[in-house]
Amino acid sequence: MALKLGNKVNADIVIGTDPDGDRLGIAVRNNHGELILLNGNEVMAILIEYLCDKWNVENKLNGNQFIGSTIVSTPLIRKIANYYNVECKLGLTGFKWIAKMITDFPELDFIGGGEESFGFMVGDFVRDKDAVTSTLLSCEIAALLKKDGQTMYSKLQEIHLKHGLFKEKLVSLTKKGINGVKEINKIMQEFRNNPPNKIDESIILKTEDFQSSTATDYNKLKTQINLPKSNVLIFTTIDGTKVALRPSGTEPKIKFYISVNEKIDDKQNYINLEDKLENKINRIITELNIC
Repeated sequence: MALKLGNKVNADIVIGTDPDGDRLGIAVRNNHGELILLNGNEVMAILIEYLCDKWNVENKLNGNQFIGSTIVSTPLIRKIANYYNVECKLGLTGFKWIAKMITDFPELDFIGGGEESFGFMVGDFVRDKDAVTSTLLSCEIAALLKKDGQTMYSKLQEIHLKHGLFKEKLVSLTKKGINGVKEINKIMQEFRNNPPNKIDESIILKTEDFQSSTATDYNKLKTQINLPKSNVLIFTTIDGTKVALRPSGTEPKIKFYISVNEKIDDKQNYINLEDKLENKINRIITELNIC
């Protein structure tokens, strides 16, 4: 309905929130003038890039700033943070962990933070995902970009040209009832006991098990994960592919978060590379039998 109205009035951007106003969804026009939905990772990348650049222009970055995200969100956020010499702290899923970072690191300035599930927080005055300030920020970004002859979509392309084209997909498998719980536990146990050596022909570089708080690298060297224990597994390959899996805490589902990426140096290759990464994600889904 909102997209229909957006097309009727020729809107540059369409924004919607959930009833309690903590998550926001954004539709923007692509290079062909079509309204398309951005996913939570893409929205977060645009907002984080803008905030970091704004702090940088205002000479407020001195190495004592950080942004917050989650272990299942896009690795692109860390790339953006590193570019601006801003620390990127990762927490477990659940926005309380991002808000807690502000309390845990009072000596650092919090710029903003978000998660792949459409939650974002600007500054430290709300300390929870907040669609109200995030909507205002998104409108500010869209207005400034339009003034410069750009769009949020072209800005996203610019970010990818700078840091790499990242594409993510969430796959949720529903397993209802008592047997469903057993099935979910069996899937998690199978990946723990028999982890893949490769994903789409790329060797596993690191395996992180947040239930045992251990990260194991390619040489079987184990290190401690300094986060609370959680039933989450993450596999990261040499080419930067990341697959995370965890049971949902609120629904009878097991969730798989897939992230792939590739360098891009020419906007003309953008659509073809997007298709290539989409095909890669589909191969991974089939290979890991998570469809």
